Amino acid sequence: MQRRTFVQGSGALGLASFSGEVSMANSATVLHVPPEEDRHELTFMQWPVNRRVHPGRIFLDVLQGTIADIANSIAEFEPVILLAAKEDHAKARKLLSSKVELWDIPTEDLWCRDSGPLFAKQENEKLAVSHLQFNGWGNKQVHKRDGQIAKLVAERLGVPLIASGLIGEAGGIEHDGHGLLMAHESSWVNKNRNPGLSRDEIEAHLLKAYGAEHMIWTKGVYGEDITDYHIDSLARFTSKGRVLINLPDKPYLKDPFHKAAIETHDKLVASGLDVEVIPEPNKRRIKGCEFVASYANYYACNGAVIAAQFGDKEADAIAIDTLKKTL
Repeated sequence: MQRRTFVQGSGALGLASFSGEVSMANSATVLHVPPEEDRHELTFMQWPVNRRVHPGRIFLDVLQGTIADIANSIAEFEPVILLAAKEDHAKARKLLSSKVELWDIPTEDLWCRDSGPLFAKQENEKLAVSHLQFNGWGNKQVHKRDGQIAKLVAERLGVPLIASGLIGEAGGIEHDGHGLLMAHESSWVNKNRNPGLSRDEIEAHLLKAYGAEHMIWTKGVYGEDITDYHIDSLARFTSKGRVLINLPDKPYLKDPFHKAAIETHDKLVASGLDVEVIPEPNKRRIKGCEFVASYANYYACNGAVIAAQFGDKEADAIAIDTLKKTL
């Protein structure tokens, strides 16, 4: 893979990449979700607006400005479509470059990786949306609009929406595009998303939805954060057989996230994967307990990577250097 330009910011946000062409298919279609590092046709993003989700007016203004900055940065490397209700376009346009296109698809929050479409190729190489139904991370957040985004994007593109039979989020699973998936059970084998389904049944649906052959599960953490510990905040596939993982230098094993992270690391190593470790930052600009300071939350677009910095100069430098070498 070619080395990429690195756009450094205060944190990574939700995005969804799109690669393919318009087609129609039925539910029996064989699908394949390409590797994330493949070249994209464009990136989809979402505009955060809901005051129940983000009640602070100042915080929401800052958040919208950050989303605009990220969209403008990505647009220097590939096309960007920002999803927002028509009544929100005027404010968004003031912050966006002319290279960012706005679509009239109403949103609530910004996490397009989770609530947006998961694009796949059919056997004839035509595009489809392999649909994981978003329900606000197990009904933890309002999602009247966000729960419809994947369907509305598929309709506007004129491509089939193929049901996976699952409720969940693409951020809760990592795929290498070459037949392997990994996930935490807590984000899928959970009554708040897929009640009545066993892990084996969920795995079968996920393998079909991604066009994969094998899956690595670890337990994760139930009920301690809104995502039930999405795997993409900890570990990411960077290519076939290679994983990047963000771990604390000194794990505190009474912390459920530290314990689960070590368990995931050990399972990935035992599975024969090449695992590259980046240390978590010890110093952070934002100290809130809900803030996820993970360097694994990067976004690779065409010729660039949107990467996080958290205020720990040493850890930031290590992370950026590792990402440059890896991506």
